[in-house]
Amino acid sequence: MPPDHSRFPPDAGGTGDPGGSDPAPQVVVDDIAWRRTVPNADVVARRAARAAGGAESVVLTSNRTVKRLNARHRGRNKPTNVLTFETGREIILAHGVVRREAAAARRNPAHHLAHLVVHGALHLQGHDHHHPGDARRMEMAEARILRRLGLPNPWRAG
Repeated sequence: MPPDHSRFPPDAGGTGDPGGSDPAPQVVVDDIAWRRTVPNADVVARRAARAAGGAESVVLTSNRTVKRLNARHRGRNKPTNVLTFETGREIILAHGVVRREAAAARRNPAHHLAHLVVHGALHLQGHDHHHPGDARRMEMAEARILRRLGLPNPWRAG
């Protein structure tokens, strides 16, 4: 059966368009819980990564895996929503954290997943959010990319 794309908007035009000539990032669904939370999670992640550019792969995994990686590479013994690794240009997302964040913010889990993939891709391109001005620039870049995908701005209330 072909995938149901009705829960995620069609490709939008513009620079970094998912229908363009950029190579599609590899997406690995390592934790099947993603498929229950976000039908076609691989399609959502691939489109978002391609629209944002900079990622070669996206791994949709468990909190347990992300916690282990976060402890090993960042010294933080807890899961986080998204990790990026410049080596391999990889974005890794923790299912449980992402699901809880989406529920707490009353956001569509597919939209939240797309936002975090875009966020990770921007980190791979050198964006950061440690200082207020940098955070604002990164938020604006995220909103522009998400708008091209037909998704709502996560930084606007309501």
